[in-house]
Amino acid sequence: MPNPADAIEAARATGTAAFSKFMAILQLIADASTPPSIAQLAVQSGFPRPTVYRIVGALIAEGLVAESLRGSTLIPGPRLMTLASRSWERSDLRVAAVDVLQQLRDATQETVHLAVRSGTEMVYIEKLESPHAVRMASRIGTRVTLYSSSVGKAYLAALDAATRDALLRTLTLERFTPNTIVEPAALAAELDATRERGYAEDREENEAQIFCYGCAIIGPGGLPVGSISVSIPLFRKSATPLETYVAPLKSACRAVSERIAPLPAGSF
Repeated sequence: MPNPADAIEAARATGTAAFSKFMAILQLIADASTPPSIAQLAVQSGFPRPTVYRIVGALIAEGLVAESLRGSTLIPGPRLMTLASRSWERSDLRVAAVDVLQQLRDATQETVHLAVRSGTEMVYIEKLESPHAVRMASRIGTRVTLYSSSVGKAYLAALDAATRDALLRTLTLERFTPNTIVEPAALAAELDATRERGYAEDREENEAQIFCYGCAIIGPGGLPVGSISVSIPLFRKSATPLETYVAPLKSACRAVSERIAPLPAGSF
């Protein structure tokens, strides 16, 4: 006679596998730089095309995925965007940081971002635009690398050495501009320097003509929980960046950190 516990466990395993496939397809659609087709999703996921058709049909029915205007490719759906928006709005970190970010933007007159780690990347969960006419092309939900963005480098530098090195081994270092650091030894040295000075720099490493400063937000246990950055078009970068950008940035991160967890004396 079949064991009921075994049957339940088998059903649970089947359900978990199916859910994982749905999430894999949804993640591919959400991460794609251009809307993918069913054929492209099948290749990228390794799933049979009929399986991808079935998953996409279910995701469309739930509003998590939608057909693009071209009709043959797929984009994140309105329900997914609503869920993401509510998640960002209710984020404890965002709530703790929102007024501090406004003060930082007003003090620097430049675009500020709040980012958290998502796997091997950082994702922006808040952005406040510069009041100047020339602004950043980023948006909430934009994903940036750990190794070439100021928010990513600040996050990595705040980790203990063993955790940082283990995470670095999972990264593929891709060059985005001539300034992107793609040599592991050079990146390690950059992170050591970042940790020593208490802030990170993105010296046109993600995008030409854009300079960013980043600083980590420290949470319970002394671990980084996110980062804040100030992004500046190179043509209007201040001649006194430490006073204009870095000092208020470090003050902002300290203020958010203190709201999340008491900091030991001498931090920052």
